Amino acid sequence: MQLLEAKKQFVQAWGALGSQWGINKTMAQIHALMMVSTEPLSTEEIMEELSISRGNANMNIRELTDWGLVTKVFKAGERRDYFVGEKEVWKIAKQVAKIRKTRELDPILKLLEQLKTVNAHIKNDELKHFQKMVNDVHKLAVNVDRLIESIFKAEESWFWDKILKIFTK
Repeated sequence: MQLLEAKKQFVQAWGALGSQWGINKTMAQIHALMMVSTEPLSTEEIMEELSISRGNANMNIRELTDWGLVTKVFKAGERRDYFVGEKEVWKIAKQVAKIRKTRELDPILKLLEQLKTVNAHIKNDELKHFQKMVNDVHKLAVNVDRLIESIFKAEESWFWDKILKIFTK
């Protein structure tokens, strides 16, 4: 397989994987394209490579920038904006986890805290069942939150050493 074909397959696969993680397919494809590119890319180059509109490219580049996965760079003598993607896979994983935690886990933790107080003065079987489920989900969410926080603080080697110890017991 030639390098150009391999890069295209990687970009397509990363896009499909991203959409399974709840990330826009085009956003994931742009990110993948930047990951495998050795030079900064302009919006026009991204549009051409992925056959997408300027609006689609701009919107997804902006989102990737907001996520901290893409940075705008300037080339001397060029009027166009150029972009580079984060290439260190561990930093990418941590940044995606951070964003997903902020957007998804933090709000559910806040809601679960509020739901723990629902009709606390009334005692019946339905309420007891509801409170048990809320408490169980809250406990799981808190543990996931702690795990994610430890990942943020961890170095890559420490994290993989811990994971390998779990699976090789």
